[in-house]
Amino acid sequence: MRLLSETSKSGMNKRLISIAVSVAILLIIYSKIDIQHLLEVFQKSDPLWMTVSLGMVIPITLFTSWRLQQLMPKDTHLDFIEANRLILGASVLNMVLPSKMGDIAKAYFMKDRGHLSGSLALSLVIFEKACDMLSLLLWCVFGLFIYSPKDSFFWVMTLAVAAGLILGLLLLGSRQFAAVFFVNAIKIAPKKIKKKLSSAQTAWEEMHSYFWSDRQQLLKISLTSIFIWFLHLLQIWLFMVALRAWVPFWVNFALSPLAILAGLLPLTFAGVGTRDGALVFLYAISPSPPYFGEATAAALGLLCTSRYFLPAIIGLPFLSQMMGAAKKMRNQ
Repeated sequence: MRLLSETSKSGMNKRLISIAVSVAILLIIYSKIDIQHLLEVFQKSDPLWMTVSLGMVIPITLFTSWRLQQLMPKDTHLDFIEANRLILGASVLNMVLPSKMGDIAKAYFMKDRGHLSGSLALSLVIFEKACDMLSLLLWCVFGLFIYSPKDSFFWVMTLAVAAGLILGLLLLGSRQFAAVFFVNAIKIAPKKIKKKLSSAQTAWEEMHSYFWSDRQQLLKISLTSIFIWFLHLLQIWLFMVALRAWVPFWVNFALSPLAILAGLLPLTFAGVGTRDGALVFLYAISPSPPYFGEATAAALGLLCTSRYFLPAIIGLPFLSQMMGAAKKMRNQ
C-alpha cells in the first residue's frame, strides 16, 4: 500500500508539472497574439457550423462505443448504453488521472462487472488504443504523401510517421516481431518501466491470440477505427469552416494529425499547449503563404481542446462508478 501511495503521489506530481508546462506554453502563445483579435474570430464564426462541429462529439462517441461492443468476445454481452458509459467515464478519468489511467480503469470495470477476465479486458483496451494510434498514423501518412509542396521538415515528418505506422503494423501483425521488440525493450528500459513492459507484453500476446483467431472481426474493428478517425479529422476541418478559415480538406489529413501527435507527447496536460503550438506553427507560420492568421489558429486550438473536455463533461454522471473501479484497481 505504501508503494501504491508513493506511485499515486508521483503520478499527481507529474500531472501538476504537466499542467504547469501547459500554462507556460499557452502564456507564450497568447503573449504573441492579440486577444481582442482572438475574441473577434469567435464573434465572427458561423453559429450553424460551430454547432455542427461541436456536435460531432456525439457520433464519434457513439461509433467508439459500438466498436467497444464489437471488441467483446461472442460469449459475453455489453449493452450499448453501458459501452457509452465506459467510454465517457474513461474520458473523465483521463482528464484527472495520469498516464491514461481512465482506459485502464475501463478494463478493470469490465472485469469487475463480470464481462470477461482481467487479462483479456486489458488486452481489449490495448488493442483499442493500438487501432486508434494506427488509424491516426494511417491518415497522417496518406495526407503527408499528397501534401505539397513539402520542405525538409515535412519530408522528415513523412518518414517518421511512416516508420511509426510500419512499426505499429509489425507489432500488431507479427507475434514473432512483437516478442523480439518487447524482449529488447525490457532489457534496455529503466527499472520502473520494466514491470509495465512485462505486463504489456503478456497482454499483447493474449491480444494476438484472441484477435487473430477471428480475421473477420479483426477487419471489422480495423475499418471501424479508420472511419472513427476520419470523423475526428472531419470535425477539426469543420472547426475551420465554423471559424470561416478555408483550408482544402486533403490538407487537413496531413496537418491535423501532426498536431494531434504533438499533443500526445507526455509533456503537457491533455495535450494543451503542445497541440495549440503545433496548430499555430502548421497552419499560421510554416506554410507560405499561411492558411490563416495566428489568432484563428489559436481559436482552432481551443476548439480542439473542447474535443477532449466535452466528452469528459458529459461523462461526469458516471465518474463515481469509474472512480470506484480505479480505486479497486489501485488497491490490488
